[in-house]
Amino acid sequence: MLGVSRTEAELESLAEEANVEVLAETVATIDGCERIVAEVRRRLGPVEILVLNAGIGSAHERPIWEQDPAVWRETMAVNLDGPFQLARLAVPDMVEQGWGRIVAVSSTAGKIGGAAESAYDASKHGLLGLVRAVAQDVARFGITCNAVCPGWVRTTMAERSAASSAERRGITIEEVWAERSAAYPAGRVVTSEEVAAVIAFLASEEASGVSGEAVAVTLGGIW
Repeated sequence: MLGVSRTEAELESLAEEANVEVLAETVATIDGCERIVAEVRRRLGPVEILVLNAGIGSAHERPIWEQDPAVWRETMAVNLDGPFQLARLAVPDMVEQGWGRIVAVSSTAGKIGGAAESAYDASKHGLLGLVRAVAQDVARFGITCNAVCPGWVRTTMAERSAASSAERRGITIEEVWAERSAAYPAGRVVTSEEVAAVIAFLASEEASGVSGEAVAVTLGGIW
């Protein structure tokens, strides 16, 4: 397994805790995606499983009339262009082997629009369209392509969103998370382990009958 992130700092804990190969590289450019796939092949051989988890959040976004076009372009480059390029480059390995798994991490924001997050929502909606189209392309080769759509998870990215919301509204970060938790029937937000378990299933042989799906991981909630 090769874990990829934009910075070395983000990879340190992954290398230590999961004992996996790591690579600092961006998915926001064609050259970066090409280097990622080439490095996977060099270290590990042909690509069999591709998890598209890189993403930029919405904490720095503004209402559409105030939105910076540079924010839109950067978000699309990471959240949508990157997954397209990586799938395009990696799928030939899967086709040749007659087996493969692609799992993209979208969001409930891929199904529902929210205020002041036009770039994030559009990119995550687009990612679901990409997954559904790729699933059609690769089906006859024993390859599946699915997405997971998590609700709120206390990731670093979501913490930035909570901090931005708290500052804007004059409340504490914990109050923001309490509101988010209350929106779910279970009274809590989703854990990263719960999302990872769904990804692991979709990447397994047992999930051979599931393709082109957007699987919600939301504890029965909507957002």
